[in-house]
Amino acid sequence: MCIRDSHTTVLSAIFGTSLLAVATMGQAAEKKSLVFCSEGSPAGFDTAQYTTATDNDAAEPLYNRLVEFEKGATDVVPGLATKWDISEDGLTYTFHLREGVKFHSNKEFKPTRDFNADDVLFTFNRMLDPEYPFRKAYPTEFPYFNGMSLNKNIAKVEKTGPYTVVMTLNTVDAAFVQNIAMSFASILSAEYAEQLLKQGKPSDINQKPIGTGPFVFQRYQKDSQIRYVGNKQYWDPSRVKLDQLIFAINTDASVRVQKLKAGECQVTLHPRPADVDALKADPNLQLLTKPGFNLGYIAYNVRHKPFDQLEVRQALDMAVNKQSILNAVYQGAGQLAVNAMPPTQWSYDDSIKDAAYNPEKAKQLLKAAGVKEGTEITLWAMPVQRPYNPNAKLMAEMLQSDWAKIGLKVKIVSYEWGEYIKRTKNGEHDISLIGWTGDNGDPDNWLGTLYSCDAIGGNNYSMWCDPAYDKLIKQAKVVTDREQRTVLYKQAQQLLKQQVPITPVAHSTVNQPLSAKVEGFKVSPFGRNVFSGVSFNP
Repeated sequence: MCIRDSHTTVLSAIFGTSLLAVATMGQAAEKKSLVFCSEGSPAGFDTAQYTTATDNDAAEPLYNRLVEFEKGATDVVPGLATKWDISEDGLTYTFHLREGVKFHSNKEFKPTRDFNADDVLFTFNRMLDPEYPFRKAYPTEFPYFNGMSLNKNIAKVEKTGPYTVVMTLNTVDAAFVQNIAMSFASILSAEYAEQLLKQGKPSDINQKPIGTGPFVFQRYQKDSQIRYVGNKQYWDPSRVKLDQLIFAINTDASVRVQKLKAGECQVTLHPRPADVDALKADPNLQLLTKPGFNLGYIAYNVRHKPFDQLEVRQALDMAVNKQSILNAVYQGAGQLAVNAMPPTQWSYDDSIKDAAYNPEKAKQLLKAAGVKEGTEITLWAMPVQRPYNPNAKLMAEMLQSDWAKIGLKVKIVSYEWGEYIKRTKNGEHDISLIGWTGDNGDPDNWLGTLYSCDAIGGNNYSMWCDPAYDKLIKQAKVVTDREQRTVLYKQAQQLLKQQVPITPVAHSTVNQPLSAKVEGFKVSPFGRNVFSGVSFNP
């Protein structure tokens, strides 16, 4: 009985997928539709709760922020704020809001007013104030907001008129405008939140999202698809060139490429390095290539023994054969990483060098630290491809072999992506494979977001907290002069390298394949897939 049931499930899944493909293709012929073969299921659509590209990509079509990054670039441009003023002391930011912007509707919610200052206040006060009614009704973590210390640095958010918002900081933050251009600061509807509170359904803000963005959320089926429709009331009609946008979720890179070639999707991401040449040669496709603003690295959980000892982390670090990993995993589409951020990031310290590959010395260090031969450790490997790591499973197997040479018994662990992130943030791993694509072009987005004390429980997967390091990066944030900031960031990079909470492995080249008939798509330096202004002409 069970066996037959599982077959039935499999068959219905296959037929369901085929029917979806047929339906999708049929619709694409009638309407202007675009299918994006994405690589994972988002945990939800409330961007303030999440930090992964999978979650941010799924939410990106739905929202706007006060300020936004120019498409395909790192410059900040107006979004829901048409302009902003900064006081002479650098502590007060006044945002002048766009008028006539409509919120989306769904079956349960019809807005009675346009976007205004109240929505900005709701968006930020929910993250700022633990006693805020909505926060109390729907307690969630805000890893980015807190990881960047915005919860401590924003003193208050006030409105001085229906379309003017003033934010006051406690200390100067040189990257403040760039920070609030990121996904977590997407503006939500205060009116919708109020309705959800009254109905006792505040978590619907995450599963039934309402925004002001170029696309309106229709439905989401985990591990299958997300559907959006073009927003006919969007404040900039030139950016809405599609009637429908469909995310077809496929975790397997070769399946995504097959679907792209078959015309079942028009844009995809993260092809396997081995597929790149064939994609380049296909006349029906275009392959956009950019140097990656990313880092794939190994994070050692310093709260687990024996990784709390510097000698142990040094031993593991010098036992990694990086060149072999680069050749096998990145296959020519990457460069060796030495530092905690990419060389294209300003303030990068190019005087830093790697410890030489030396398994013999590593063995001695382990012995001196009292680590017995045959000690078992867990290495967590991501289940998905990311721009910074095209094949975590293979990398994990190579590390298993590298560390076996110094007497360690490595058990490889993996989970579904959402679960993987949640558990590593909780610090359940010994060692994890992870990485980062820069979000805003500021060094703090690396050195603060990934390795600071405030980022533990957020994106600091090493659980590492060094007061001397923290002092440097906090100083660097309150200085606006780039040269002074660079000096402090270089000192921080030196310290990080000495303490080895991570082993940087590689920076990869980003390859984005799409149909030759897609226009207006640009590769984001921040690893986002943005469909605003994109068209498909079959």
